[in-house]
Parts: sequence; structure tokens; C-alpha cells
Amino acid sequence: MKSDISFKDRLPAHIAFIMDGNGRWAKKRMMPRNYGHRAGVAALKKLASDVFGLGIPYMTVYAFSTENKQRPKDEVDGLIKLLRDGMEELTEEIIAGGVRVCFIGDLSFFPSDVNEVLGRVERKSRDGKNGVLTIALNYGGRDEIARAAKSLAETGGPFDADSVGARLYTADLPDPDMIVRTGGEMRLSNFMLYQAAYSELFFVKTLWPDFGKKELLKLLKDYAGRNRRFGKVR
Repeated sequence: MKSDISFKDRLPAHIAFIMDGNGRWAKKRMMPRNYGHRAGVAALKKLASDVFGLGIPYMTVYAFSTENKQRPKDEVDGLIKLLRDGMEELTEEIIAGGVRVCFIGDLSFFPSDVNEVLGRVERKSRDGKNGVLTIALNYGGRDEIARAAKSLAETGGPFDADSVGARLYTADLPDPDMIVRTGGEMRLSNFMLYQAAYSELFFVKTLWPDFGKKELLKLLKDYAGRNRRFGKVR
């Protein structure tokens, strides 16, 4: 990257994270997978503070996919318990910093008491003006697109890119400029398939609980040096 590029002048408006590696992080420590998920929550809390502290207004995280329901019952139950018991604590400081928190995905999968927690978090944060943290729960990109197409078919509206985009869970958000996947895998795993058309993709080996500000800044510098053409010639 050229030395005259200042990454602070070329920050993304929206950065999304595929938070991968919690289970492997726990296994390396000979602990159960849910121990890794709790560590992942702590990492998310700290990284959100770093992201919004840099002035990046939108952050989205892939917390629970539609496919994650197929994991062992004790792990799924543990993840649901984390939502029930930890979501308000996770978001307390974030909300205090003026950030709005919202949830996307098919939330009907979760028990009513979990949905009550999620609703309280959204209501507490609805006046936040300093950023938007979006947490994807029981979310799948294919399901999201199918849901939008079904809505269009039912309403008889024009079937074009703008109409589809307006019916996605993320209709009120800009598309992510950056998508970062931790844990070493190099795929999107059904995350923001429609929105990722021109996202800059970053794949890092660091497991999610170990991912922090130092590595974030390194990726932001890389992003600042990329030439984003959006299919055009420059």
C-alpha cells in the first residue's frame, strides 16, 4: 500500500463480520464449545466499541445462521441461553454510546422470552444516533431473498433489483463495504448474498475470540488501499 494513503480518510461506512472460530477456540483449550461462544460474545462487545469509536456508522455480525439449528441440541440450547441471559448485558454499553441495535432474520424460531429480550434491546436503543449494530439471528441469505421474492409476488410490484432490495431485512442499511470472516474459512456461508455483490472480502485465520482492534486496523488499511470500481473502469 502506498505510504500517502491515510486509511482514516477512507473508512468503510459499513463493515460486516462472519464471527467464526468460537468452537475451535474452545477446543484448543479443552473446553466445551459453548465456552467459546461466551468468549465470542466478549470479543463482539469489545470490537463493537472499537468499530464505532473509529467513526464507522454501521456494523453487522452473523451470530446465528439458519443452518446453525442443525448443530447438536446442547450447543443450540447454549446459544439460545446466551441470547436470553446475555444480550442486554452485551448491548448495555453499546446503547449507552448512542448506538442503535437491531436484529434481522427469522426470529420466530426463538422462544417468546428471547424475543422479549430482543424487543427490549431494540426499544432501548431506538433513539441512537451514533451508529447501528445489526445482529443476524436465524439468518440466511437465500431465505432472505426468497422472502423478498414472495413479498413481490404477493403484492404484484415490479420485479427489479430496487424492489427486491427494498424487501430485504437490510432495506434500511447500506450494503457492506467490507465483509470480514475470521477462523480461516474462505466462503460467505449464506451471509448477505444479495448485499455482498461489491463488498471487499477479507478472510483471516484468527479465531473470532482472538480478533481485536490491532487486526481490525490492519484490515482497514488494506481496505483503504483497494481500488473499488463497482464494475466500471477507472
